Amino acid sequence: MQMNKVTFLPHQREIEVPAGESLIRAALNAGVHINASCGGEGVCGKCRVLIEQGEVAEGVSERLSAEDVAKGYRLACLSEVTADVVVRIPVESSIDVSVLNKQASTRRKATIKHIDFNSLKEQGLFIPPVEKKFLQLSPPDVQNNMPDVTRLIEYLKLQSDEHKLELTLAVIRKLPDVLRQNDFKITITLVRPVRDNGKTLIIDVQPGDTTAANYAVAMDIGTTTVYGQLIDLSSGECLGEYGEFNGQISYGEDVISRIIYAEKPEGRKKLQEVVVATINKVIGEILRQAKVDGDNIATITLAGNTTMTQLLVDIEPRYLRRAPYVPASSLYPPFSAVTIGIDINPKVIALLYPVVSSYVGGDIVAGVMGSGLYRSEKLTLYLDIGTNAEIVIGNRDWLACTACSAGPAFEGGGIEFGMRASKGAIEDFSLDPVTFEPMLLTIGNIRPKGICGSGLINMTAEMLEMGVINNRGHFNRDLNTPRIRCNNGIWEYVLAWREETLIDRDISLSEPDIDNLIRAKGAIYSGCMTLLEEVGLTMDKIEHIILAGGFGSYIDLDRAMTIGLLPEIEADRVTFIGNGSLLGARMSSLTKRIRKDVVEVTKKMTNFELSETPSYMSNYVAAMFLPHTEIEKFPRTKQRIEGRGRQ
Repeated sequence: MQMNKVTFLPHQREIEVPAGESLIRAALNAGVHINASCGGEGVCGKCRVLIEQGEVAEGVSERLSAEDVAKGYRLACLSEVTADVVVRIPVESSIDVSVLNKQASTRRKATIKHIDFNSLKEQGLFIPPVEKKFLQLSPPDVQNNMPDVTRLIEYLKLQSDEHKLELTLAVIRKLPDVLRQNDFKITITLVRPVRDNGKTLIIDVQPGDTTAANYAVAMDIGTTTVYGQLIDLSSGECLGEYGEFNGQISYGEDVISRIIYAEKPEGRKKLQEVVVATINKVIGEILRQAKVDGDNIATITLAGNTTMTQLLVDIEPRYLRRAPYVPASSLYPPFSAVTIGIDINPKVIALLYPVVSSYVGGDIVAGVMGSGLYRSEKLTLYLDIGTNAEIVIGNRDWLACTACSAGPAFEGGGIEFGMRASKGAIEDFSLDPVTFEPMLLTIGNIRPKGICGSGLINMTAEMLEMGVINNRGHFNRDLNTPRIRCNNGIWEYVLAWREETLIDRDISLSEPDIDNLIRAKGAIYSGCMTLLEEVGLTMDKIEHIILAGGFGSYIDLDRAMTIGLLPEIEADRVTFIGNGSLLGARMSSLTKRIRKDVVEVTKKMTNFELSETPSYMSNYVAAMFLPHTEIEKFPRTKQRIEGRGRQ
């Protein structure tokens, strides 16, 4: 990927960005403020910059006169970086040095971890539990007329170490005709045993050599969405991926409301049917994308939270929400996928990830397995952030886990102008340190429609550092700006005026919005602190943080630490794995090691119920400030806030 250097004057800030990056995003990531309130659509005309050296693509707008364009002025939001370039920010050029030092720090994202197929091979871990083998058997004759099944088994015993073999009845039915379709040249599909002394199961037989067509499906059954991937078991590659909203949403947005609906007559049956219908839609789409015949799918791995798991296989979930919060089972046996209604060929074996407790489910176990946490020497904090936050602390020797209710703030819920991360959502934000005018960017670079979770974190952190709000989230009413106002008795900051939005209303951030964020981040941080205390450790012992979930891909680490969502730790020690549940399901398709280890790992995961842990509430109350009542726990944030106070 081509990288280009952008230098911002008079700040003397440099940053490398990939070719095609917008100049305004480069500025934001470099910690350089440019006034912009239209989300990056180019209609407000406030992000005017001067190109002093080099060139950028586009950047010309009716907001710029012909004379301005001739002088080298461009709109930063419309300009794409295509080469090294030097840019001057005119609005800032006359501000003294002390004000320049108030510019925001550079944006830092977690390192993204991808599956390294070659590394799996080098470690000897690429052993797909489902394998295809091409065989060329000798046809029977008068002297050698043993049964077809015996002929197959004897051949395998002679040609390999397969000594404990078992055929399904469906394979026995197919075998006579398949053997004779291609002169006894066949391909068999084998399911390896989890235990070393177990039996190898032959689940399919096909005429000719079809070893190159061997696929698996990995599924994340989320409360809100269902994601699937089609995996090539020969190469380890993902051939298709698709996500769809879980059809159960119509019957309740959270697990508790769905458990309640499941208690109604025929309720559980309905929820099982609609989630399976969603799964079938996802499978159909990934097969279409990859142009793969479904007959060549051999296995499907599914991971979901405990409620989703029990509803998927039609198990009564009512006891999950009643003390002492007991799941039906922690482990589930492999089963034929068609038995629960999945529209797939009958030979496909389904594997459900095991669960730990009512609120720490197979999705978290899958993340622990897929991320490699369970094999790591480093003391690691694993966080899956959503409406509910699941937390795991430990390493290869021990694991402790818990779950807490963070509320919907990180997904836009409970925020007046909150929305999910989609086009028009404000995702990044900066403030002019003198005028307190905003610089905001939206997903898709269009006029703003609302605020997503990452935007909420970024603007709250920025306002805290700039003194626009205090550590309780209350606005500084003495600042000279029309954007801070009292609206129907509620204090708020206007992010975008009505004419700059897509919703024909002012978009603002209010004190109740910030309070909802404080409660959400407080629940997560106090959950981490309580879990650490229960195992006799402190936060400074954490060597590595793993972030899971779609939210983690957008989160700015410094901003998350500034508000007290994450403990202060160096960015290079934070890893983002994306959808941990889907990652674990995929890894389970690629390596038998995961399936072998997962039972022992779940036994090692000691669960703590926060509602039954007395210290949780005191930790929660202490975390109800920005970033915390004990700001000494966040020395970098303390230094920035106090440093700006002296300027």
